[in-house]
Amino acid sequence: MDNIKIQTTQNVDIEYEVASVGDRILATLLDYLFFLAYFLLWGVIAALTNGALFESIAFILIISLPILFYDLACELIFQGRSFGKMIMKIKVVKLDGTQAGFGAYLLRWLLRIIDTRLFSGVIALIAIVVNGKGQRVGDMAAGTTVIKMKQKVTLNDTILNKVKADYMLVFPEVSKLSDNDIDIIKDVMRVSLGTNNVTAIKKLADKTKATMGITNSMPDAQFLSIVVQDYSFYNFDK
Repeated sequence: MDNIKIQTTQNVDIEYEVASVGDRILATLLDYLFFLAYFLLWGVIAALTNGALFESIAFILIISLPILFYDLACELIFQGRSFGKMIMKIKVVKLDGTQAGFGAYLLRWLLRIIDTRLFSGVIALIAIVVNGKGQRVGDMAAGTTVIKMKQKVTLNDTILNKVKADYMLVFPEVSKLSDNDIDIIKDVMRVSLGTNNVTAIKKLADKTKATMGITNSMPDAQFLSIVVQDYSFYNFDK
């Protein structure tokens, strides 16, 4: 399976496993099953109402909107995942390690017509195979790719996001960090602990300390875990 190295905005390189063509095809087929269930539901409604509702073209267009905007809406709501992608445990990410935004999802959705609708997806297949980063045409335009979500180590196993009522703040300097900084810390910890990438964890810890303006001799993984807990406590306390 191909891997891709992504440099985060904190200049930390983390390696992800790119979703295979098979994973993406299966995810798409699973999405189609949801489409089928949706249309079957409306078929039952049509039978019960003797088709009265479906005499209006406007009504038919309205019930078609969820299918038309399915990919765009799902990726926006579920952070780069459709229901099929959730089942296959794959998701869309930016190549700089940040969470993709509306513009990226919109580009992927618009160019899906070229990628998957024309020539039955052959264009997307060729692009993914040739590109080497798991990108179809829409991904290339949006600066995204699709990766496998590693499950061996989860955030709940390594980082406590929920703090106790009597929790004491360790590093008040977490106020200098942003939500994006914490998202990157969580992601790097999840991936790097699963692959035992000590170098990435150390580099991230050093960068985080520099951003916070502190020095500390605590083990890097422990330091980052406490930073996440402090940040959660700090923002909740506000």
